[in-house]
Amino acid sequence: MDKKACFHCGNSVTAFNRIDYDEKMFCCNGCKTVYEIFNENDLTCYYDLEATPGATPEEVNGKYDFLGNSDIVEKLLEFNEGSTAIVSLYIPHIHCSSCIWILENLHKLNPGVYRVLVNFPEKKATITFNTEAIDLKEIVLLLCRIGYEPYISLKSYEEKPNSIDRSLIYKIGVAFFCYGNVMMLSFPEYFNIDDVWMQEYKNFFRWLILFLSLPVFFYSASPYHKAAWTGIRTKNYTIDIPMSLGIIVMFIRSTVDIVFDLGPGFFDSMTMLVFFMLLGKLFQQRTYNFLSFERDYKSYFPIAITKLTKQGTEEPIQVYDVEQGDRLLIRNQELLPVDSILLSERAFIDYSFVTGEAIPVEKKSGDKLFAGGKQMGEAVEVEAINKVSQSYLTQLWSNEVFQKRVDLKYKTITDTVSHYFTPALLTIAVLAFTGWAFVDLNSAFNVVTAILIVACPCALALTAPFTLGNAIRILGRKKFFLKNVTVVEQMAKVDTLVFDKTGTITTNAQSTIQYEGVELDKTQQADIKNLVRASNHPLSRKLYAFLQAKVVSKPTQFEEIAGKGIVGEINGKAYKIGSATLVGAKATERLNETAVHLAIDGQYLGKFIFENHYRPGLEELFKNLSQSQYKLSILSGDNEGEKAYLESILPRETTLAFNQKPEEKLEYVKGLQQKGGNVMMIGDGLNDAGALAQSNVGVSVSENVNVFTPASDAILDASVFDQLLGYLNFSKQSVKVIKISYVLALTYNVIGITVSIMNMMSPLLAAILMPISTFTIISFVTLLTNYYGKKIK
Repeated sequence: MDKKACFHCGNSVTAFNRIDYDEKMFCCNGCKTVYEIFNENDLTCYYDLEATPGATPEEVNGKYDFLGNSDIVEKLLEFNEGSTAIVSLYIPHIHCSSCIWILENLHKLNPGVYRVLVNFPEKKATITFNTEAIDLKEIVLLLCRIGYEPYISLKSYEEKPNSIDRSLIYKIGVAFFCYGNVMMLSFPEYFNIDDVWMQEYKNFFRWLILFLSLPVFFYSASPYHKAAWTGIRTKNYTIDIPMSLGIIVMFIRSTVDIVFDLGPGFFDSMTMLVFFMLLGKLFQQRTYNFLSFERDYKSYFPIAITKLTKQGTEEPIQVYDVEQGDRLLIRNQELLPVDSILLSERAFIDYSFVTGEAIPVEKKSGDKLFAGGKQMGEAVEVEAINKVSQSYLTQLWSNEVFQKRVDLKYKTITDTVSHYFTPALLTIAVLAFTGWAFVDLNSAFNVVTAILIVACPCALALTAPFTLGNAIRILGRKKFFLKNVTVVEQMAKVDTLVFDKTGTITTNAQSTIQYEGVELDKTQQADIKNLVRASNHPLSRKLYAFLQAKVVSKPTQFEEIAGKGIVGEINGKAYKIGSATLVGAKATERLNETAVHLAIDGQYLGKFIFENHYRPGLEELFKNLSQSQYKLSILSGDNEGEKAYLESILPRETTLAFNQKPEEKLEYVKGLQQKGGNVMMIGDGLNDAGALAQSNVGVSVSENVNVFTPASDAILDASVFDQLLGYLNFSKQSVKVIKISYVLALTYNVIGITVSIMNMMSPLLAAILMPISTFTIISFVTLLTNYYGKKIK
């Protein structure tokens, strides 16, 4: 069987799906249609920028009917005045230059679109259009036809523009302006220029420096003063106390020097110190604006649903407007937004994201369906028995046990060090002042000033922000996105890893069915599809969805034998589809695969293989994690069907637990913590939300980092799942860098304080040494984290 790539999307082209057109191969009619659209509109340059950049367009029959509701549309539009409207749509498929090019040329496909601006990192397209020529629904359908279906969720409906706090940027800007000018005005003092001109204007320059330093002291450094005052009031001796004290001492001493013409003061050091400390804070705060680590069910739910009126007509309504007793129409791949009762004869509900169960569950008329399930197959009718706010999934999110507890708040390494450093420094300064006061009061002031300046813990304060900020930047480049810098420290302490199974160590991204045997022609494929269509067995449903052939005729004979398969006749040929025993073949299935065998007119032709697709490198990853002394567990909402296979590929020490409900996963993680474990939970679905919140580090694995990940501390791109151990090792190395730099910084301080106590260091020299130590530490931690970052494998 030939395996070639689709010209449009790059998916595999086989005998089951091959379509030839214009001397090119396509994997489906959808890809071929998109090519035709681009070709007719002279947009084939799309394929020149990147090879196979497209995505297969999905069926959207009726899915966006809710965009005919003007109230919903008005909520989604960012601007609507006269005939011009603007909307921003999140489009998950945006991934390359071809995507940007085609979207920004959307006006060539419909002149009603004025322009499109693509925000590549956020995967958002801002579309300006003429409401008299095209409406929002037509734009969305146009995007769907070319394989760029937008993702519109309940969150999109309620999302309000976030107010951006720019105060830190303003403080840095003021500090940078003042620092640069103070340094420039200080040059004559540095070089000890002593000419007539300098003597004439020296005091003017010094007063100008004092004037420039005022906004830095009172405005830019204000966060440190406030934090220090809060720390003193709460008796929480943070690193902000000595830092604020050092700034205050430098400011007062410098002001005294200039007012009484005793010297130039240390305003250059003070402004520089404040600028770099604020820069470190900005580095620490930097995060991924295009990612959300606090998602809830609103990111998962549809914005609207189709209601069936008493007259039998379809009416799109907003999901919050669903009332108990409403009849709803749930189409293929649509989510159930509320708990309901099935009215149609049967339905296949995929609860994998909610419960972890991988195989769709068959439900019959009268069965209860829970919110969050996805209908697989034909459209079904249901009757709502709850509102959205009262449904199972919503209540699951609102459950107290699923909320991150405050007492789990992590104490950073900087907090720990400052807890001892601050009282020790203040004690030394008081003792030194007291001792020298008996000798000479002026010397006592010089000594205490030098101590507080040289020991100002700017290096200590900057080490962690620069190291950890650099670490999350490096990890982000390697597709492991952390919520904040504290997660790096928490990862370094992890000793137990708990994995969810479905969607975490398994992948849904690849095709799960392969065919081995004699090649089947289109008629045979259609016959097989006609036969399995009548079967409710999960494998039959998968095979039916896999086969591309159209249904054209009914079987003349059909019998489903429990536990064996299907025996039927169609178009004059006898088919047997099922177990090896049924078709008279040898059972040769491997441990991690299920096969459906095929025989036509008594001749064995081959088998369809339903392989369990575990992520590449899973076996090696678990082996290396075990050798690195991590305790490993796998929790699954599935039954024990794959237990034997997992036991055969994973280390013996790995704990396996099946049939786990969300609450049981949470309790499992809590139990490990009560035994002293530092737990990293790796999951992907809403059923893992409680365990992710309870764990010390919760990691969401996602095929697409921008959608459908539950709230977590980190988001791991599924394509780099096998590099998890490398990320854990890197976090340990980052903390090691911090500890080494702390030793260096403390060494600086011990030497500086010792010399200061002996009254052998002037405040001026202390003010020069302090920034030198800061530069050294920042350079050291940046270089070393980059070095370790390059070694991540």
